[in-house]
Amino acid sequence: MNEYDDLAPCADRASGAFASGVGVPAYNEVLPRIGESAAPARRLVRLALAVWGLDALADSATLVVSELVANAVTHARGETIRVVVARLDGRGAEIAVSDSSRARPVPHRAGLEALDGRGLLLVETYATRWGTEPKPWGKRVWAEVRA
Repeated sequence: MNEYDDLAPCADRASGAFASGVGVPAYNEVLPRIGESAAPARRLVRLALAVWGLDALADSATLVVSELVANAVTHARGETIRVVVARLDGRGAEIAVSDSSRARPVPHRAGLEALDGRGLLLVETYATRWGTEPKPWGKRVWAEVRA
């Protein structure tokens, strides 16, 4: 048994999204660890925010999930990642990406000519706060986005 065994399908079965059966309302999706997974991750975030009436957070939240997914694709290992969007309260959401690597993400300053390396700096800019949680199977990187 793992932390995802208690998931129940949400009302939107066509999207592939799931709502948590216990605790805080949440949507989650397991995706392949490939760059193309950023698009369904953004759709999941937009769906959750729309259901919760938090559409105003969509631009910041989709940028954050895109960067978290990109970081997992680039630096993690394993075939899949899990994206979770959880409602914090009436004014915010937590976006998390879990992967099977235990290496913690480290923000760094990219050079002016660099084409990448700014993802976590963008997360710091658009999220209220963010962090990582080590797990026995890897890690969970999360960010809060608030109105």
